[in-house]
Amino acid sequence: MFLPIGDDNPYTMTPYVNYGLIAACAVVFLWQLSLGDQGGQAAVTAFGLIPGHLLGTVALDPGLPAVPAVLTIFSSMFMHSGWMHILGNMLYLWIFGDNIEASMGHVRYLTFYLLCGVVAALSQTFAAPTSDMPMIGASGAIAGVLGAYLVLHPRGNVKVFVFLIFITTINVPAFIVLGVWFVGQLMSSAAANPAAPGVAFMAHIGGFIAGAVMVFFFRQREVEVFAPAQSQAFAVARRPYRRGSVPDAGRRTPKGPWD
Repeated sequence: MFLPIGDDNPYTMTPYVNYGLIAACAVVFLWQLSLGDQGGQAAVTAFGLIPGHLLGTVALDPGLPAVPAVLTIFSSMFMHSGWMHILGNMLYLWIFGDNIEASMGHVRYLTFYLLCGVVAALSQTFAAPTSDMPMIGASGAIAGVLGAYLVLHPRGNVKVFVFLIFITTINVPAFIVLGVWFVGQLMSSAAANPAAPGVAFMAHIGGFIAGAVMVFFFRQREVEVFAPAQSQAFAVARRPYRRGSVPDAGRRTPKGPWD
């Protein structure tokens, strides 16, 4: 078992948009908790994306807030089902999002993130067009960030916390970490019913592919793809890591929440 906690890419800009996305998800989640179990479930039904509602095949309870179905594509991106759901998503966004923001700039990154979320939502919708189960979570948009990272930094090393018969941190190339994640989504999707409650695997797959393709159009002209590694692969991580997409003048800052 392993858990990504940082990466080795250099720091070039303050990722205000990434911080804002994390903060927005946190605020919305705390709002959900404040509603209690019944109110929280009503909010998920009203503001979550229901494929059948979006396509007009499912009618919602008239007692719920009248939220236009198309807007739930966006509102659902900021909602989460529990602490593990939001903490896992925000950890991945924290690690990989700032690098992608640095490669695109603030406005392009926000546009890119939301478009990846839209593609992810539509991928799940068309996989289960009659489903009445609400879909929530930032993971589809974050999957797009992961796809972009794989294109820009496939040899960049991800600082991984390893739980085996021992506990340590090891540098693992991004193409392995993200490749294993994506293959896992494909395998899980093949075995799952997209209309049943559970993880929206098709949203992850659609978002990831969208991010891997759209990064070519959203990255700044001087940002190279398939960039080289900034540290030695499979070495035990012993020093701080830096953020961003393009090396700076040698400044180092902590990268992961445990650095």
